[in-house]
Amino acid sequence: MGKLTAVAVKAALANPGTYQDGDGLFLKVDKRGGAYWNLRLQQDGKRRDIGVGSAKLVTLAEARAKAAELRKAVKVEKRDVLTERKDEEAAKVTFREAASQYHSENEAGWKSDVYGRQWLASLENYAFPKLGDMTTGGITAADIITVLTPIWQEIPETARQVRNRICAVLDYSHAKGWRSTEAPSGNSSLKAGRGLPRQVKKPANRKAMPYVAVPSFLTALRRKPSYSRLALDLLILTGVRSQEVRLAKWDEFDLDQRLWTIPAEHMKRSRAHIVPLSEAALAVLVKADAMRLEGAEVVFPGMTGKAMSNMTLLKVMRDMQEPFHVHGFRSSFTDWAANEGFANAVVEAALAHKTPDAVQAAYRRTTYLGTPDNPGARVKLMEAWGNYCSGVVAPEGAAKPDNDGR
Repeated sequence: MGKLTAVAVKAALANPGTYQDGDGLFLKVDKRGGAYWNLRLQQDGKRRDIGVGSAKLVTLAEARAKAAELRKAVKVEKRDVLTERKDEEAAKVTFREAASQYHSENEAGWKSDVYGRQWLASLENYAFPKLGDMTTGGITAADIITVLTPIWQEIPETARQVRNRICAVLDYSHAKGWRSTEAPSGNSSLKAGRGLPRQVKKPANRKAMPYVAVPSFLTALRRKPSYSRLALDLLILTGVRSQEVRLAKWDEFDLDQRLWTIPAEHMKRSRAHIVPLSEAALAVLVKADAMRLEGAEVVFPGMTGKAMSNMTLLKVMRDMQEPFHVHGFRSSFTDWAANEGFANAVVEAALAHKTPDAVQAAYRRTTYLGTPDNPGARVKLMEAWGNYCSGVVAPEGAAKPDNDGR
């Protein structure tokens, strides 16, 4: 017969301490108000305490019944109930939970915050839809191949990154005891030519949309405004790279001066870059501002409220059934500018390209921005490009570029 009574248990809940019931069952009440039933047993010569449940949810009678079941399991059936309980808990850990914990524990040691966001975003975009709610212990090579097959040839580099990151999470899960085996990558089932086809090498140049097709493309793009479509619109109008527009924050823009100052950490060459904003580019920012969430810093946020992933803009292209690459719009801009007669030095400055020739580099140190009263060649270049992309006819007598780009 136990020592405790229902009345005694109720009184104990208000007084921190340990209350013995007998046969190893006891109630522990902590100073923070927590109250838990525990059972103390001897197993393999070691004393172990096993949780029986919260005293606020499990009655005294229920705690005694559960304790009796546990004593029988250990003493009569010779079961390792602690290991069984750990296995049960491990079986509940999903891939999404494991990936999030892996990310939290490792992001401080990664090379940049941008990489950390991209790491998790790649799994959110490609792995979580299939694997996110699966337990880590139940994921097989076949499941991973199902995730990778749609992107294996289309975006090979990203697909390989996703594969490696999935396997890193599964290896981590194995180390944590949530999975009985390591990731299947070690047995070659996820290598090209084995479980996955060999990736077809594509030309290094990224396919660019002919500049004559850009105006009609933008007309179609603007029919359904969204953050991702507005981001692609601004990318085309400014000639910047994907990362520069995806990571853009509102404090980078001076709309009165019509300038966008991209910080060095967002640039490929780690040097700040100033972009003059055309009327068309300003119109995009006005639309983005109208959709802006309170307190948002990122101009074009993704689903999490942070910067969108590097695949979001490509997805816009695929949704519009366009075979061209996002980066190719820089080539579209270059081809149009050459056809219009803009000086190469000005175009290269607009694209923030590295100039290999020392003499040309010295010549191109000018920003070609001019002043508010006397706009420079880059301002004229971007305004003309914005007008062209938006189907605006240049007014009669509009300034044409000189051969020296001024």
